[in-house]
Amino acid sequence: MPEQKNGFATLAAGGLAAILASTCCLGPLLLLMLGFSGAWIGNLTLLEPYRPVFIGVALVALLFAYRRIRRPVSACQPGEACALPQVRTTYHALFWLVSALVLIALAFPYAAPYFY
Repeated sequence: MPEQKNGFATLAAGGLAAILASTCCLGPLLLLMLGFSGAWIGNLTLLEPYRPVFIGVALVALLFAYRRIRRPVSACQPGEACALPQVRTTYHALFWLVSALVLIALAFPYAAPYFY
């Protein structure tokens, strides 16, 4: 079965885009939490100009994943992954996890000054 049919590819794309969107701000914070320090940490904002692009990709991927995952069971062919209750539950959980990552990526730059 192709990966595009079951919605996993769009969830993975959304998760990857969310992680890339938050690397500019979350990366230095994680390094500080691990004990790394120095003035060079302030130079780790290489991906900051691309943050809006990554967020846009994440939101579009989440939109497609939402449409694919929330379709009714009657629209699935018997034997497809979307017709199995366990798979549907797993995809719903993954969707909300990825949605939370995107929300963190959107909100983190505004909350980051409180952590430094």
